[in-house]
Amino acid sequence: MNTAITIITIIATIVILLLIFAALMKKGYKTHSEVIILVSQQKAFDYLKHIKNQDNFNKWLMIDPNMKKEFNGIDGTVGFVYAWNGNKEAGEGEQEIKGIVGEKNIEMEIRFKRPFAGIAYATMATEYLSDNQTKVIWNTSSSMKYPLNIMLPLIEKMLEKDMRVSLTTLKNILEK
Repeated sequence: MNTAITIITIIATIVILLLIFAALMKKGYKTHSEVIILVSQQKAFDYLKHIKNQDNFNKWLMIDPNMKKEFNGIDGTVGFVYAWNGNKEAGEGEQEIKGIVGEKNIEMEIRFKRPFAGIAYATMATEYLSDNQTKVIWNTSSSMKYPLNIMLPLIEKMLEKDMRVSLTTLKNILEK
C-alpha cells in the first residue's frame, strides 16, 4: 500500500511541476530559416509566390502522397487558398495568401484543423544579394494554449529543422 501511495505521489508531483513550468513558459513561438540560392531575386520570388509550388519543396506537404487538395482563387495572388486533407501525420488545414509586398515578400495565414486546431502565420521573403544570388527567408509564428505550450521548445526545433530541409530542396530545384 505504501508503494502505491509513493508512486501516486511522485506522479502527482511531476504533473504539478509540469503544469507550473507550462504556466511560466512563453505561449508563442517564432521560427526562422534562410538559404542563399544562386538565382535572381525575381526568379526566386516568382516561384515562391505560387503556393502550389510548395508541393515540390515543402516537407510537410510531401508527407502524404495521397493528400486531398483543393484550391480557391488565383495562385500567386492575395486571397488564394490552398486546402489539404491528409493522413494522420499530414493533418488537415488551409493556407491563404494574405499579402504580397513589393515583389519580394509573401505573407500567409495557415489554419490547422487537425491534428490540433490553430492558426499560424508565415512569411517567405526574398532578399537581393546580387544579380544571380538571392537569400530566401522563411519565418513562422503562432501560439499555443496552456498547458500545451510546454511543447514549444520541441516544436520550434522540429519546425526549424523541417524548414531547413524544405529550403535546401527549394535551392536544389531553383538552381537546376
